[in-house]
Amino acid sequence: MLPVVLFVFVLGASVGSFLNVVVYRLPAGLSLLFPPSRCPQCLNRLKAYDNVPVFGWLWLRGRCRYCRNAIAVRYPLVEAATGILFLLVFLKFGSIGETLGYWQTLGYCAFLSWLLALSLIDLDTMTLPNSLTQSGLLAGLVFKGAIGFLTANNLAGSINQVMSGIVGAVLGIWLFDAIIVVGSIVFGQAAMGGGDAKLAAMMGAWLGWKYLLLAAFLACAVGSFVGGGAIALGLLNRRQPMPFGPFLALGAALTVFFGQDILATYLQLFFPLI
Repeated sequence: MLPVVLFVFVLGASVGSFLNVVVYRLPAGLSLLFPPSRCPQCLNRLKAYDNVPVFGWLWLRGRCRYCRNAIAVRYPLVEAATGILFLLVFLKFGSIGETLGYWQTLGYCAFLSWLLALSLIDLDTMTLPNSLTQSGLLAGLVFKGAIGFLTANNLAGSINQVMSGIVGAVLGIWLFDAIIVVGSIVFGQAAMGGGDAKLAAMMGAWLGWKYLLLAAFLACAVGSFVGGGAIALGLLNRRQPMPFGPFLALGAALTVFFGQDILATYLQLFFPLI
């Protein structure tokens, strides 16, 4: 298993390196492909060995080879985090039947990559780009269709799963649009950005409506706890906006790994006769 584990981690770290490019360039309206990777300070093109995920930063000791300006530690952290996420997905789903497990691993790695990129962009800019949420929604429906076909071994199963994703996407955007409207009336200001509703729709396309509700509940619970703590500590005031995308992404990630167990435990505790 060791070579496979190393391969999965390296693959994830390499994707994390690309996510760093997406997070930096997409909000700035820059091409994701051209020019090749370069130092944002001196604009010198980086060598191939400087771009090795995680280790490239360590070899350079966190500084540009040419101008010696510091390279943000977030770059290797994102690469390492993506590698770990890929590894966790592989360990969770890789053994569930050969073909099904392969597609689940591939799909959920892609889903978590989308979520990570959107979270970092939201933290940086308080925006969630439509290009990412819309492409993620379409990818989620394709994923649902593929999983439905592999599970039921017929087209009907694929259609059922795609419909589940569509219902989840519609529910996600309606639910969070309603929160935006009600919150604006109650608090006299925007309670949530429009991008959050689109992210919720993307999550619904991947997770289906049941697991979307669970992910939204987890996101609100963690967001309320963190926001309340930040206000109590004086780090935020009550009127200060806080990006909610990372909490939605966290709720979705927890649902990917533990959603089935959480729902089963909930039903057993509160509806034991069903």
